[in-house]
Amino acid sequence: MTAGSTSARVDAWLWAVRVYKTRSAATTACRAGHVRVNGERAKAAQPVRPGDELRVRIAGFDRILVVKQPITKRVGAAVAAEAMEDKTPPPPPREMAAFVPVRDRGAGRPTKRERREIDRLRRRD
Repeated sequence: MTAGSTSARVDAWLWAVRVYKTRSAATTACRAGHVRVNGERAKAAQPVRPGDELRVRIAGFDRILVVKQPITKRVGAAVAAEAMEDKTPPPPPREMAAFVPVRDRGAGRPTKRERREIDRLRRRD
């Protein structure tokens, strides 16, 4: 499968267009359910074709990508940008992001109740 083929594996494509640093990281993301092709969970070997919409969860945020060109070899950033269309909405302004409280220095270990509150806040990211 070279640049001229009609489909490519979803994990190879995500790696080739520089969404993930390694192909194994892309494969792991597919296994974990962080990659969706046209709304359906994708396995690593699922083929992607031009026009397919991918939703990729990275660091708690979804990136929405549309396949323009299926490629399997890692390419430069300029060529990678031509192989996909990024429809990801801009992130919310920093003022809108949730404020994470910081414990006072020297306050000791959090109590069980405080620990649960901290965990509850972190899960909402």
